[in-house]
Amino acid sequence: MPQPTPSPVSLPDARHRLVEVPGGRIHLVEQGTGPLVLLVHGFPESWYSWRRQLPAIAAAGFRAVALDVRGYGRSSAPHAVDAYRMTAHVADNVGVVRALGEETAIVVGHDWGSPIAANSALLRPDVFTAVGLLSVPYAPRGGPRPTDAFARIGGDEEFYVGYFQTPGRAEAEIEPDVRGWLAGFYAGLSADTMDPGGVGGLFFVPEGGRLRDRFPTGGLPAWLSADDLDVYAGEFERTGLTGALNRYRNVDRDWEDLAAWDGTPITQPTLFIGGTLDASTAWMSDAIEAFPTNLPGLVSSHLLDGCGHWVQQESADEVNRLLVDWLRPVAGYEG
Repeated sequence: MPQPTPSPVSLPDARHRLVEVPGGRIHLVEQGTGPLVLLVHGFPESWYSWRRQLPAIAAAGFRAVALDVRGYGRSSAPHAVDAYRMTAHVADNVGVVRALGEETAIVVGHDWGSPIAANSALLRPDVFTAVGLLSVPYAPRGGPRPTDAFARIGGDEEFYVGYFQTPGRAEAEIEPDVRGWLAGFYAGLSADTMDPGGVGGLFFVPEGGRLRDRFPTGGLPAWLSADDLDVYAGEFERTGLTGALNRYRNVDRDWEDLAAWDGTPITQPTLFIGGTLDASTAWMSDAIEAFPTNLPGLVSSHLLDGCGHWVQQESADEVNRLLVDWLRPVAGYEG
């Protein structure tokens, strides 16, 4: 298997590894020693999204591990669409913990990584002792079938999750210009480059149009250098986007698979961090308001003023501080 792309950010003590899990192999980057903290990225990202958290968490006395979710980077990418259901991601996380020789871990996720982390804690409380959620708040399984609900959003325009459902459709938009598409998507959800007041429109596809038709036309966000963009683009140019998009193509399967956990709260110690300019926190404000019911173990919840969707990259220092301040007591470890 090819070696991981070198990082423009210096992580001198980090180690790249491939570990065997029941569903294949997972690529991860590891730094530090101590209680295990598993970092799970979202769409369309990679382990590299945690490049500024790995050294900070390691320095605080933890074993920080950022993985490539299945379908991304150097991790296995099964061909079957249903191989990307939520239960498979949970099994991968458990497999990583076991492959690292640990019995338990704290799990932290961003974007799609947030529900993956949440469901890991929900389904395997014996393994995941605490959970940190970035950008996407926890909402228990419930309500109508997801694709039925998404079809009612947007009126004459198509909600992006529906747009992503048909295999090959979004790929045809993205893959001819991966770097340009990623740059526009990152910029469109970043506080310093998003269209003022228009971030919600980024998630709706005009009839006969493309998602990228709504991207801003300015430069890169301040947190994303050209070298950083090259890392992300290089991985997706090599792998394509199908593995990443297949996560969206399993929302109905997840709804069926998780029926037994309908409305079930997560009781482990929990942290939430979002941005005030992130559409996710606006759309899911009801979920945040329901934290006392759905996250009875919530330790703290934070909305970072003037921050967009990519919280751990846009506001790395503040997120690192909040993570470490939460990790130490929930791990019972002062470092």
